[in-house]
Amino acid sequence: MPRVIETVFLDAGGVLVHPNWVRVAAALAEHGVAADAAALAAAEPRAKHEMDAGALMARSDDQQRGWIYFDGVLRHAGIAASDATARALADVRRYHDVHNVWEHVPADVVPTLAALRALDVRLVVVSNANGRLHAMFDRVGLTGYFDAVLDSHQWGVEKPDPRLFHLALGESGADAHTTMHVGDFYHIDVAGARAAGLAAAVLFDMAALYEGADCPRIHRFGDLVALVAAGNAGGA
Repeated sequence: MPRVIETVFLDAGGVLVHPNWVRVAAALAEHGVAADAAALAAAEPRAKHEMDAGALMARSDDQQRGWIYFDGVLRHAGIAASDATARALADVRRYHDVHNVWEHVPADVVPTLAALRALDVRLVVVSNANGRLHAMFDRVGLTGYFDAVLDSHQWGVEKPDPRLFHLALGESGADAHTTMHVGDFYHIDVAGARAAGLAAAVLFDMAALYEGADCPRIHRFGDLVALVAAGNAGGA
């Protein structure tokens, strides 16, 4: 990792915000499927890790991956696919299309963003999203922490395409050589950031499933503060 980081790019879904599993569990219950929100949340990292294969990422877009992801979460939570689960996920999708179901903000997110701000780094969101990211960030109170928020839907290009990172550099006035990106998919976030020539790519590996990955990993979002501070102190 480079010594000095002036800008931190952050993925939204899976890093700053997470699916509202209470809402998903309620949708399943409405269709007669018993589901526990905590069990869905616990299953999610395994479903994401299973998806994070180069071949799948290369042949799918963010919208397609989103629903492969939900099917995987249900399977890892021990819920068999059925007509009822399909109807429930269709309800979730309708909500997502209007509001964005990645609307849960973990308790450590705001304090961590404030601590990063105190380190005098730019904060920029670079996210594959559905055009509702800005409105959702306004609703959950995150917008004001960022110098720029890039929703891939609005720019017509998705990670891992390096063009989205280049657009983010231009929008924020950042320099690739002093910019770190943090995301939760190796083949989308780490690969994309490297292709764009960013200084560092960090994998947010909440469940410690990426042992041996050739990049820095953090297991809690708050760990990012120490990572940036230690590097910048060493380069001061």
